[in-house]
Order: sequence, then C-alpha cells, then structure tokens
Amino acid sequence: MLATFFQKLKHVFTDSALRKRILFVLGALLVFRIFAAIPIPGIDPVQLENFFNNNQFLGLLNIFSGGGLANLSIVMLGVSPYITASIIMQLLTIMSPKLKALYQEEGEAGRKKFSLYSRWLTLPLAFLQAFGFYVILQRQGIILDTSLFTTVTDVIVIAAGSILLMWIGELISEFGIGNGVSLIIFAGIVASLPSAISQLIFSFDVSQIPLYLGFLALTVIVTAGVVFITEAERPIPITYARRVRGMKVYGGVSTYLPLRVNQAGVIPIIFALALLLLPQMVFSFLAQINIDLVASISNSVLGALSNQWVYGAIYFFFVVAFTYFYTAVTFDPETISKNLQRSGAFVPGVRPGGQTSGYLAKILTRITLFGALFLGFIAILPLIMQGITGIATLTIGGTALLIAVSVVLDLVKKVEAQISMREY
Repeated sequence: MLATFFQKLKHVFTDSALRKRILFVLGALLVFRIFAAIPIPGIDPVQLENFFNNNQFLGLLNIFSGGGLANLSIVMLGVSPYITASIIMQLLTIMSPKLKALYQEEGEAGRKKFSLYSRWLTLPLAFLQAFGFYVILQRQGIILDTSLFTTVTDVIVIAAGSILLMWIGELISEFGIGNGVSLIIFAGIVASLPSAISQLIFSFDVSQIPLYLGFLALTVIVTAGVVFITEAERPIPITYARRVRGMKVYGGVSTYLPLRVNQAGVIPIIFALALLLLPQMVFSFLAQINIDLVASISNSVLGALSNQWVYGAIYFFFVVAFTYFYTAVTFDPETISKNLQRSGAFVPGVRPGGQTSGYLAKILTRITLFGALFLGFIAILPLIMQGITGIATLTIGGTALLIAVSVVLDLVKKVEAQISMREY
C-alpha cells in the first residue's frame, strides 16, 4: 500500500504533463491569493472590524471570497455571483425543456454551451451584488470616500474582481486538475486556518482542555463520516444481453451501475450558502432605507435570521432540498434507462424501460435521503455545538470541513485518473 502511494507520488513529479497541470493550479491560486490581499481604497479598519463582529453571515460570505472579504479586497465577492448564476440556470432547467436537453442530453458540447450561459448571467449579477454590498458598506461608515466617481470606480473594480475569479476558476478546470470554483473556495478555507489556529491558541483556557479534546475527537469522527458518505455507493447489477453475429457471441457480460449516496457532492452546501446569503444581503440593504415599514420588516427578518436555531433550521432544509434537486438535475433515471436499453443492457429481474427507470428512481431516492440528512446535520453541527458550549469560533467549521474534504477527495481522484491514464 505504501509502495503504491510512493509510486503514484513519483508519477506526479516525473510526468511532465501532470506536473504542468498541478503547477498551473498552484500558480492560479497564488494569483488569486495576491488579489485577495489587495484592498479597495478608503476603508475605515475600526468600523470594518465592528461590522464583521456584528454580522454572522459575513463569515459564510468570506468563504466564497476566499478570505478576500475580511479586508475588503478587490475580489471581496469571490465566486458568489457565479454560483448564484449557476443556481438560476439549474432552476431554469426544470422550467425549460430545451435547457434540460442541452444540459443532460447533448453531451459535452451542450454542457459547454450551458456553462457559457451561466457565465453571461454572472456579469449583471456581479454588478448588482457589488453595488448592493458597496452601498451597505457606505451606510455603515466603512467606506470613507462616498463621492460618485469613487463609488462607480469601486463597484466596477469589485464586479471585475468577481468576474476575474470566475475566469481563473474556468482556467483551472480546463488546464489544471479539479473543479476551479471549488478549489478557489478551498484555497480560502486553507488560507484562514493560520488565523483560526492562532485565535484558538490565544484564547486557550486550561480549564476547558476536556472540551477541546472532545472537539478534536468529534472533528476526526466527522471527517471520517464525510469521507465515508462521499465514497459510499449502491451498486446496481447490470447484464448485457448476448448477441450472435456470424460465428461470434457478443455480450453476456455482468457489471454494475454505481449509485452514490451523495450523488451531488459538495454542490448542495455551496448552493445552500449562496441562497442563505442573498436574502440577508438584500434585507441588510433594505434596513437602511428611510421608510419605516420597509425598515421594520427588514429588521424583523434579520432578527429572525440572527437566531442561530432559526438560521440552522433553514440551513438544514436548504442543504437537504438542494441535495435532492441537484441529484435530480444531474442523474435522470429515465435517461439512464433508455441508454441501458439501447445498449442491450438490463437489470436482472426488472423489465427494461419504465420499470427500470422506476426501480432506479426508487433506490436513488432512498440513498439520497440518507446522504442529504447526513450533509444537513454536519452543516449545522457547529451551530449546535456553539449553542451548547458558547464557543463562537466553530460557527463555520462544519461548512468549511464539508467543502474541504469533498474538494480534497475529488482532487485526489482526478490526480489518480491522470496517473492511471498515463500508465495505460
């Protein structure tokens, strides 16, 4: 086992094509981190710190910005507009049969066209989110220069920074290894670890050592659970019918169709966070309007969302719902059934066609329920632990852990696939 690991590691360094891909990813992430360290001009650091301390959802938004929001960098929005655009496009596939066919039935060319539409939709969303967030910062007194020229310039820079990150993510997906957007979010999580560790060290209390050890043990268990659920699958036996052509017999081979327990991966977590952040940003903006009714409603909604139990319940629901939604979009049992029937394959004991489609849908619904509930529980576990212990440093730990573990597993699989292809 250890020899195999070192042999694969040797391939990473000796294979020039694979090495170039890995170096490209590292270079792109380095460029991203440089941009994340460049703040927009005219910021009041004291007001910024107070604003972050009083807003829980900014910690979640900081994940999408890769840590760029903490110092209001030029990429403070991160990949949030692109994720929002992707959610909208995924929702449109339900209402538009043409978009659904483009995404599911037209292969790689259709998916590229679908991604192109998502990128174009990102453009107006980036400017809209940049303007809304910038106005909130101005009204909080964080932005010192409120002139029209500075406002327009900063909004353009912030929107351009988000679009630049989207482009970097696309380049990583095309010329590097792994999903570019997920890697950018992962890089932000890793970059925040030193500050989180230092904060934990400085606030260390000897009397709470058993509690810290409990958290450490829980982290190991949760990480193992995430890995197990991510890798778990339900194999569906598949048999190919025998066909006689001349003197040769084709088919008769038995294999299996793997149905993953967590078919959607880390996407439901990202979608749920993006959907949670959007109304909070909107109502934070509306709360500053000089209309009593609008301000009162906005403050009431924000007050409800600031309750960690209400927030956790909504977060849990969104994670479960998006797990089912994204699984339905990416895995269509009817299409799989048709493809099996065309290739002369069938599930033993199940009729081809409609019965096979229903059989696959039934199994997928059951295993997705377990995966969705597990993801939802892990996502809100830090909020539960915070409510029990009162330790605020674990607010986004579960979300960050889910994303980090899923991205690392996906990246390892992509590297192994590249190594296997070159060995072959």
